[in-house]
Amino acid sequence: MMRRQTEQIPGVLAVDAGNSKTDVALVALDGTVLGTARGAGFRPRHDGADEAVEGLAPLVAEAAAQAGLRPGRVLTTRVSACLANADLPVQEERLRAAVAARPWGLTTGVANDTFGLLRAGTDGPRGVAVVCGAGINCAGLLPDGRTARFPALGRLTGDWGGGACLATAAMWHAARAEDGRGVPTALSAAIGAHFDLPGANAVAEAIHLGLLPQQRLHELVRVLFATADAGDPVARRLVDRQADEITRLAVIALRRLGLLEEPTPVVLGGGVLAARHPLLIDNLTARLAAEAPLAEPRVVTTPPVLGAALLGLDHLGAPTAAHQRLRATYPPPAPAGGPGRPHQGTKT
Repeated sequence: MMRRQTEQIPGVLAVDAGNSKTDVALVALDGTVLGTARGAGFRPRHDGADEAVEGLAPLVAEAAAQAGLRPGRVLTTRVSACLANADLPVQEERLRAAVAARPWGLTTGVANDTFGLLRAGTDGPRGVAVVCGAGINCAGLLPDGRTARFPALGRLTGDWGGGACLATAAMWHAARAEDGRGVPTALSAAIGAHFDLPGANAVAEAIHLGLLPQQRLHELVRVLFATADAGDPVARRLVDRQADEITRLAVIALRRLGLLEEPTPVVLGGGVLAARHPLLIDNLTARLAAEAPLAEPRVVTTPPVLGAALLGLDHLGAPTAAHQRLRATYPPPAPAGGPGRPHQGTKT
């Protein structure tokens, strides 16, 4: 078989492709970031694996151009892609084949994006991660390669939570409160006020008629938490349920991997968790302390592409200094919140 012509930089092409956005980084073997790019969300369930991966090509080209590399040739040693919707082994393999077919790296690794979050928040292949962003998922990993995973196919596989679910639940309760089917809640007025409409049912009608983009529903997560902060019982129950779901995922993964009886990092990430809202964070921290006292919760707010890049450097046997240099490029924001909350940041 003929070898592809290369003009490559030894290192990693890291890809973190989530439901809402995609980040690409070209990283040298010493941990130096040579090029980056950001684009729209990654939807292989909707677009198909090959078309979704093809949508990454302009981002890869942009990062490569920053590094002074020409398109059409193998760019680097390893492609490390952490992808949303790579939930089942068959999906991972389809996506891996689609990525490997592009002239991006000599070898290719594809994993669910939850494993990228896990690696970003730990110093090695051991721990549990829960991502709560647009959706919700959990994964755990042991040094010997054993994993704990969930199908994460939405309500069909028992999932509850994440921004899309919280927004829909807020609308459901608000609409029912307005017409008398449900208990009163301040959510109805808060949702209407957010969109400058009379109430939740008016918002639903505007979306149905195409007068309001459905994508704007994600804004209701902030409305939900603000209403819960103000003491609304319905909103607070939704936040409590989200904390319960996150805790359930983490504890089950810890139990499956035999980690309940030893100190273990539990990495928390995704937009809903990264916001570090005290009502949610304090709630789930208390639940974890009761059900998994040795768990070490930590909120990771660094870009998830860091985890994909670290996994790539792990595969290539890069030295610790390379990991440290890479992490220094993606420092976490200053911690928000008071004492007793999960510490923020990552390890080497």
